[in-house]
Amino acid sequence: LPSSKKNKNSRHGRAGGWSPLLSDKYQWLEVDLQRRTQITAVATQGRYGSSDWLTSYLLMFSDTGHNWRQHRQEDSLGVSYPRHRSVSREWIYLGDRESNNPKSRYGINKQAMVKHTSEVAGFDGRSSLVFRLSARTSWTARDSISLKFKTLKNSGTLLHAKGQRDHSLNLALEKGKLLSGSGGKLLVSLGSLLDDQHWHHIKLERLSTHLNLTVDKNLRQVHLPAELTTAVLSVGAVHSHGLQTPILHNRNFHGCLENLLYNDLNLIKLAKQNSPQVTAVGNMTFSCSEPVFVAVTFTDSRSFLQLPVPTSRLSGAVSVTLQFRTWNKAGLLLTFGLRQQEGSVFLYLSDARLRLQISSGLNDGQWHSVELIAEENHLSITVDRDEGATAHTSIPLLPPADAQLFFGGCPAHRGGWDCRNPFQVFQGCMRLLKLDGQPVDLIKVQERRLGNYSALQIDMCGIIDRCSPSHCEHGGGCTQSWSTFHCNCSNTGYRGATCHSSKYEQSCEIYKHKGDTSGPFHIDVDGSGPIKPQLVYCNMTEDQTWIVMQHDNTELTTVQVSPDSNQHFANFRYPSEETQLSAIIGQSEHCEQELSFHCKRSRLFNTLDGAPLSWWVGGPASGHIQNHWGGASPGSRQCACGLQDNCLDSSFSCNCDADYDLWTDDSGLLTHKETLPVRSLVLGDIHRPGSEAAYRVGPLRCYGDKNFWNAAFFDKETSYLHFPTFNGELNADISFLFRTTSSSGLFLENLGIKDFIRIELSSSTEVVFSFDVGNGPLEVKVKTALPLNDNRWHRVQAERNVKEASLRVDDFPATVRAAPSDGFIHLQLNSQLFIGGTASRQKGFLGCIRSLQLNGVTLDLEERARITPGVRPGCPGHCSSYAALCQNQGRCVERANGFSCDCSQSAHAGAFCHKEVSGSFKSTTSITYIVKEPYEPSRNSGSLHSSIYSDITLRGEDISLSFRTSQSPALLLYVSSFYREYLILLINKHDELEVRYKLHSSRDVEVLSSRVMNLADGRLHTVTIRRQADMVSVQVNTHKHTHLPIYLTSQKSEGLDPDLARLASTGFTGCLSGVRFDSICPLKAALLHPDSRVTVTSPLVPSSCASSSQADSYAAETTHSLSGNRSMLTSKTLSSASHHWVSSVIAVVIFIIVSAAAIMARFICIRKETYRNQEVKAAQPEDSREFPLSSQTRSLSVHSENQKEFFI
Repeated sequence: LPSSKKNKNSRHGRAGGWSPLLSDKYQWLEVDLQRRTQITAVATQGRYGSSDWLTSYLLMFSDTGHNWRQHRQEDSLGVSYPRHRSVSREWIYLGDRESNNPKSRYGINKQAMVKHTSEVAGFDGRSSLVFRLSARTSWTARDSISLKFKTLKNSGTLLHAKGQRDHSLNLALEKGKLLSGSGGKLLVSLGSLLDDQHWHHIKLERLSTHLNLTVDKNLRQVHLPAELTTAVLSVGAVHSHGLQTPILHNRNFHGCLENLLYNDLNLIKLAKQNSPQVTAVGNMTFSCSEPVFVAVTFTDSRSFLQLPVPTSRLSGAVSVTLQFRTWNKAGLLLTFGLRQQEGSVFLYLSDARLRLQISSGLNDGQWHSVELIAEENHLSITVDRDEGATAHTSIPLLPPADAQLFFGGCPAHRGGWDCRNPFQVFQGCMRLLKLDGQPVDLIKVQERRLGNYSALQIDMCGIIDRCSPSHCEHGGGCTQSWSTFHCNCSNTGYRGATCHSSKYEQSCEIYKHKGDTSGPFHIDVDGSGPIKPQLVYCNMTEDQTWIVMQHDNTELTTVQVSPDSNQHFANFRYPSEETQLSAIIGQSEHCEQELSFHCKRSRLFNTLDGAPLSWWVGGPASGHIQNHWGGASPGSRQCACGLQDNCLDSSFSCNCDADYDLWTDDSGLLTHKETLPVRSLVLGDIHRPGSEAAYRVGPLRCYGDKNFWNAAFFDKETSYLHFPTFNGELNADISFLFRTTSSSGLFLENLGIKDFIRIELSSSTEVVFSFDVGNGPLEVKVKTALPLNDNRWHRVQAERNVKEASLRVDDFPATVRAAPSDGFIHLQLNSQLFIGGTASRQKGFLGCIRSLQLNGVTLDLEERARITPGVRPGCPGHCSSYAALCQNQGRCVERANGFSCDCSQSAHAGAFCHKEVSGSFKSTTSITYIVKEPYEPSRNSGSLHSSIYSDITLRGEDISLSFRTSQSPALLLYVSSFYREYLILLINKHDELEVRYKLHSSRDVEVLSSRVMNLADGRLHTVTIRRQADMVSVQVNTHKHTHLPIYLTSQKSEGLDPDLARLASTGFTGCLSGVRFDSICPLKAALLHPDSRVTVTSPLVPSSCASSSQADSYAAETTHSLSGNRSMLTSKTLSSASHHWVSSVIAVVIFIIVSAAAIMARFICIRKETYRNQEVKAAQPEDSREFPLSSQTRSLSVHSENQKEFFI
């Protein structure tokens, strides 16, 4: 080893090693390397024949033997690990952090090679250099300036490059940060704590109109606002002579520069050679001298510094002076006890203020000076040379002669000293400590010859700026304390410890499959990527889910002729940024935009020279000129009618080119994504006499998320997919969906030399996210309450950043693990990314993986699966997970990419059969629904068929509807067959629900009444009737299931009750919604799918009565037997799934559903029959089809055609 300073309790080994005689964390080895040297590696080894070895240590370096700087794992030097760069220093300092045995000794072996050469210049705060560059050294398309500096002041000008035409570029320090500006405007701020009296590297590299600025390892790129040709370069000061205002005024640089290079020209060497291109101003030297400031670092809660009160004080006062810097808002700076134990004096930080109150925050990481003077009955404090506060008291404030001063905190064991700390401990740096005006020799403290201390780092300031560079992404604000930082993600649209993960989904498709309905949504097309979230409208009313992006003019616009121009220009501005538009178009399966041109003697292409008269611009970025119109193909110079061969004039390809003196149009959809969106429109043929024109450009509409349904099916345990190496050094977020029946399997793995990242299913109820960035393997596990191998889709979201790692599975609670402080943070991988298994593992994943995204980028699993054995593209079976989204008897239907809900047997509509179908009825409203009989008997079948089917009825039905009315009594529903069987649902005169059944011609009418009151109160009520055989269940509303008794009565009836007929004649006024009889939905058919089977007499007005008010909170459900032989009461509700048609009944039995208004219309004036004296006259057999409420038994032989009617 070279000559070294050693602790006296040490032993110098003969083979170039060293070990201390005492093993504790305060032992160190200090080596003078005699010259600047590049340190390439440091190795440790255990003692031969012993179990003693070193497990961790601190490595520090310095140029002066003081003001040490700690090497950190993520800095530029590696410890026996070749992936990091070396560092140049003249002194190195190695101290113990921890050994394997506190009683053992250990050895350290150092390797230090490669001499470092440099050219140095020193500036005293008043000196500077001016370089006049020749034409050949002027800035070109690619130039660079590089230098190293160390400074004694936190502010000052480093470089000022003056160019032609008043252009300039400035580099200056301000509060320890480097500012770069041009033309008096700030371009960028970079770095922090650059006033730590250590060397820092700066490089400026011009790339055409961009400037790359690097400070140490941090790189930022900025745009130069003007062409810069450097003629004069000022170093250490500004010599602008009134041209452009620099960033800082009259602040010269105080410190040292090393190796100032302009391209390959060393300007300091040029100055040493007294070149005529160089002018020196002031007392500039070619050496680097600096004062020695011995700082002390308070690292944790155990840190304190204990010093005795000076015994040689002559006056009746004690003064304490110090400088400190910290990030913490609170902490004890100084405390001491008073005479006769009359109390203590505390100097502390609270809420970033020094108590006594100071007006500005002191936790900004800058050095602040404090002077405390305690006299007999007077206390004064001065902060940063400004008198802060003075206190007068009758209590003597002088400490006793044998008192001890405690800085930063108190010892864990007082040892008889009066020290207590009711505040937080101080974490930060102190320097320039003075007691009664005399400097404190902290080196003596380090050597245990003065005072006492614990958990301090002496002769160094270990403060680091965890917010420079900031690890907070997407504009999140960074704040910090001594040991950590915090990101404020408010108003960013992102979340997580570093604002990395988006709060929003990536498409409308995903919102739909979470169960959302149409409306405005924020979408983030690239998740955690750089593209910002945007607000769009998601239209989910159709089978496809549409993203709708508006622009500033979607209305039909009439062209206003301007006398100043022969053309009309229209530009369309979209609220979305260009990157957002491009990303949405790119990931969508289909996009379209309406383009309509309405014309009257205004042509598009009909010119002699063939040049188009009008065109539009569309496509990415600024777009390209397009010469086709809506409905035609790009480059075709056609309109939609030209392709369909139906233009007004067959000799032209557009209607408007016929040049008729009448209004026509060329309209259609633009569907080629490479031409979208429409950005501008130019209309030319608008100035001729009689020419008129109008145009409309609709919103951009896209559907289909190619990323969300991108899937691969792994059908062999040995199969896997591989992709390029995953790049997620500082932040990695991974999300995907999986479906499996296996209890374990590997989802994803990527390896490095030592680092790795992996996600796997370890058991049927546990997912494990594991990785290693150099601090040892770390596992994050989520254990679920339900099995994950149920062949349903499950979502996994994993994130790892410099602060923590998290894992979430479905909606189960997430697991979060904190990262070790001051550990390795870079995840360095070099192998391929394996999905579903690896080449080395025998058992991979069996099942489907879908929508796999890494840092917002979706991997194309389907494309890779097409060329990989054992893996198939796509993954069917989505209804196993999404069928529950289909509501109200909607049926889930599998699709190649996703699913859809079949609402044909539901009384509701919409993407999930969730949208109510309601109608507003007046007394004259009726609906007739005609159904074709499945079985068509012969006209001459006579009584044979009648006798065969006369006793066959429907074994069960499932009926539901909602209503709102103020009418009482009111008939809600009527169901009838050919054989005098019927069902009637009504509100009786007591505002109660009443159900009347006649299930067989030989039985009497049976009446079921419920005591649910006030059903004609104008509020929404829902009724469900389920019957199987002679067991019926009636439920009113759905919020509660209270079983009430039903009173059963029998009424002898040969036909329709006269009171019921009279009730029908009054009509029904109100709203009906969701009318369904088994799979037949007549109201929905009348409103949404009118055809030959449906006849509506107005007025039937669509309504939203079911959504405007919630159903009555009181609900009742009643179940009862309908036969006299089964009078037992039961609360069992029969499932509608058990209701079915008897096949023979389907052929001959037709049901009619009738609202009160329809009944009225049919009873009062149908053909020749009328009601007289409020009695029901029996219908003749030949007219029985027209009388749904006929009391006669209707024979099948009398019907001339096999059509029957449903009425509402």
